[in-house]
Amino acid sequence: FLGAGTAACIADLITFPLDTAKVRLQIQGERQGPVRAAASTQYRGVLGTILTMVRTEGPRSLYSGLVAGLQRQMSFASVRIGLYDSVKQFYTKGSEHASIGSRLLAGSTTGALAVAVAQPTDVVKVRFQAQARAGSGRRYQSTVDAYKTIAREEGFRGLWKGTSPNVARNAIVNCAELVTYDLIKDALLKANLMTDDLPCHFTSAFGAGFCTTVIASPVDVVKTRYMNSALGQYSSAGHCALTML
Repeated sequence: FLGAGTAACIADLITFPLDTAKVRLQIQGERQGPVRAAASTQYRGVLGTILTMVRTEGPRSLYSGLVAGLQRQMSFASVRIGLYDSVKQFYTKGSEHASIGSRLLAGSTTGALAVAVAQPTDVVKVRFQAQARAGSGRRYQSTVDAYKTIAREEGFRGLWKGTSPNVARNAIVNCAELVTYDLIKDALLKANLMTDDLPCHFTSAFGAGFCTTVIASPVDVVKTRYMNSALGQYSSAGHCALTML
């Protein structure tokens, strides 16, 4: 648990500006409610978004919501990775040879459990990343203030807003990653392009990550917009998706 959470936090520190840029691009186009402050600035591409944020809001804006992000990684990764082997053994009844179905089921189960535990931290992280640091459009002044304000204004259910698309996203990610990784790796080995070593694993993982992102991106966009939406803006995640479409 501790190792998984620590590793996830270290990775988050490195990739957080990219994640923030992703959130800004995902909410771009929204013109309602609390996202106006961030949406009023036009972003073009990942690098363009980062440069625009640094120029208009300062370098610290790239790490807006970092505290909630680290809280999310500690709770989410600890559950998802820390429980994976135990859940896999449960589904395989102790067998050392786990089938692809058992792995997919175990990954989806631990992913859903992790979302249930870490969802409030994810909601706060996304909302901080979405809001502009400059101007009067800031919704929250601190991480603690965000938790309190959401619970007060939207109820405790507001802290778990977007759970269903988040669970769906994690299920898609877990399934797509495992399947595409194995397919790419097998194709490389059968074509004798690589041997079963580190470069092969890296190439397979890179390809799996790319394919998974393409597959899961629509659900990820809906998740981000729904979690960041004002109370009553969307009746459900499905309504959010239909409105965007």
